[in-house]
Amino acid sequence: MRLGMNGNWTPTEQRLDPLRIPTRGSCTALFQPFPPLPLVPTSASCAATEVLPVLPRASANRLEEGAILPPHPSRPPSPVIRRFSELIESSAKMMMIIVAEFFVVILKVLWAFVTAGAKWVVRPKEKSVAGQVCVITGAGSGLGRLFAKEFARRRAILVLWDINSQSNEETAEMVRQIYHELDTPVYTYVCDVGKRESVYSTAEKVRREVGDVDILINNAGVVSGHHLLECPDELIERTMVVNCHAHFWTTKAFLPKMLELNHGHIVTVASSLGLFSTAGVEDYCASKFGAIGFHESLSHEIKASEKDGISMTLVCPYLVDTGMFKGCRIRKEIEPFLPPLKPEFCVKQAMRAILTDQPMICTPRIVYMVNFMKSILPFEAIVCMYRFLGADKCMYPFLAQRKEAMNNNEAKNGI
Repeated sequence: MRLGMNGNWTPTEQRLDPLRIPTRGSCTALFQPFPPLPLVPTSASCAATEVLPVLPRASANRLEEGAILPPHPSRPPSPVIRRFSELIESSAKMMMIIVAEFFVVILKVLWAFVTAGAKWVVRPKEKSVAGQVCVITGAGSGLGRLFAKEFARRRAILVLWDINSQSNEETAEMVRQIYHELDTPVYTYVCDVGKRESVYSTAEKVRREVGDVDILINNAGVVSGHHLLECPDELIERTMVVNCHAHFWTTKAFLPKMLELNHGHIVTVASSLGLFSTAGVEDYCASKFGAIGFHESLSHEIKASEKDGISMTLVCPYLVDTGMFKGCRIRKEIEPFLPPLKPEFCVKQAMRAILTDQPMICTPRIVYMVNFMKSILPFEAIVCMYRFLGADKCMYPFLAQRKEAMNNNEAKNGI
């Protein structure tokens, strides 16, 4: 029916489309067409012209049994659909955030390359260590003694640790000669860094007699000089404790105050044998690998705590001519290109890295390349390179000399 101009209802005919459901709105339905149906107004009190067809009961039953009506546009979506939409929206936002952060990381990485390259061109300014308390372990000889002299020239307050009292005092006397015009004291302590109690008690004396430590140089180191199957267990433990475990104890003794003040510098004197190894010195290589792993993990922990005032420097020199590995030789044709390092040169390079807050220094620079190649080449390729350089058995002459010296000492003691 249709509402006429005079206000009366007039009958009209309307046939259903076979593919349309007779209801408000439209949707596709799977049922047969219905015969013409009478139309009724949607509201008895309104003057609208929209009408709805009235379905017979049989047709309504068919609709209830076979058809699924979609929700009306004016009805709110179900909780499941709403939750699904929210998940999709949040996932899309999260992906956009991750992509944006990824591009920021790429920019920061590129900027790190730029700043690192700039340091090759423009030498960074060295920081001042005058008046700062510097603890050096293993200061009685070798690199430790040279580190003490270099820091003394820069007017640092030196605290020298060594297990040998006599050699430690000799180093202190050299430092006093550098201080001859200054009234700067030098502190010496006998400490066996291989014993935890000795480290903690000596550290307490330093805090009480000298003050808070600003710079810690973990330099002390030993080597057993035996093949693995010939090395006594006590010497293996001694190597691991002095070269690696002692770094834990000295750091635990002095790091808390550094964190409190957000000021300090920790230096780990490791070795290139902590980056790549060779035969015959398994205990030494393992201890230096451990020291490097400790240093890197500690560096990340300090960065995570956002203590920008504390610096970390890792020193990885090639074979240094201090007598520690006397007799070690690579292939004689290659040795002129890779001779043992002079201790003075090694320490000067390390000091420049320390004073410019450089995270890592390898001497010579070819050590960087060797370490990178070790990371990407197959093991058999590395073995071929070692054999070509004579690095696979470079420690064997050193081990033979050490064994001969021990046999001579035993013979003398027997006599």
